[in-house]
Amino acid sequence: MSWDRVIELAERRGGAYALLALRGDEAALERYSGCGPDSLFFAFSVTKPFTALAIHLLVERGQLDLDQPIAHYWPEYAINGKDTITARHVLTHRAGVPFSSIHPAGDMALMAATRCSTRLAERAKPRYPAGSRPAYHVVSFGFILGELLRRVDGRAIEQFMAEEFFGPLRLDAYLALPPDQAGRVVRLHSLGGNILTPTYVNRAATRRAVIPAASLHVTAQSLAKFYRMLLRGGVDAQGRRLLAEGVVAAAREVSCDGEVDAILGQPQRYGQGFQLGGLPGVPRGVGTRSHRLAFGHNGSSVCNVWADPTRDLVWVHLTGTCPQIWPGLMMTAVMSDAVLDAAR
Repeated sequence: MSWDRVIELAERRGGAYALLALRGDEAALERYSGCGPDSLFFAFSVTKPFTALAIHLLVERGQLDLDQPIAHYWPEYAINGKDTITARHVLTHRAGVPFSSIHPAGDMALMAATRCSTRLAERAKPRYPAGSRPAYHVVSFGFILGELLRRVDGRAIEQFMAEEFFGPLRLDAYLALPPDQAGRVVRLHSLGGNILTPTYVNRAATRRAVIPAASLHVTAQSLAKFYRMLLRGGVDAQGRRLLAEGVVAAAREVSCDGEVDAILGQPQRYGQGFQLGGLPGVPRGVGTRSHRLAFGHNGSSVCNVWADPTRDLVWVHLTGTCPQIWPGLMMTAVMSDAVLDAAR
């Protein structure tokens, strides 16, 4: 199968999109519709591995212990029975606080208010015992880890990412969109009746907010460049080491291997910051036939990225269309399967 099938699926979905597949350092496919190479996309949960890698970097530097209670670094976090929750629990979606409020809609409605969402995460009451089961932490993942990073390192997470990731790799990426970059943004449009999400995300206040689980604005080329560096174990195209090899390996270490996620209701394979390949037949961002060593993250089936070390392949799919969750997941999985066919 050629790359024509991949393009056909993108066209069928409609709206603006960027497709980029790297085999080694070469582009096997690069295509833009309704946008260009310099267009910035709101990446949703594609953001999560960046936040996770920031935490793993603190561990590698000896600043943080993943198995120490978060309250050791952030004393106020202990309230409401959260005194045993660790950073590892959060990285693996096992902290038991998938929502800071009583419903995911509450978390999402407040996610553009960074300080409010951080305090909400601080005061949350666990739904499940820490470590007991995977339960996808949709928005709380970022606010917990972002505040933990600030308490340990002293820098706000947007500054940390700019100085440790975006700047050294010369990525065209922002955790919060600067006002002077607003003209480059691909606006979101509803697909299949999901009107609320694009309306909320398209607000200037949301675009400018620091949402450490969701607010990455990035170009396809920069996202592919970052994952290409990860495939090299933390080394960039010029041979410079940007991340210790152990940082990347730690984020890919398996933490969930087929357990049903309490929130998503499907079997999952998680690392400690990444979604992992495997689980044949289960529709996920990495597809239904992905290799167990593949790693990446789906972003609300609006944006998707993964890398497969067995194929030396990086896949980036960024869109401006916001579908309903489950139909969107099926579209994303079918697209990833088509990429695997084309990359044989």
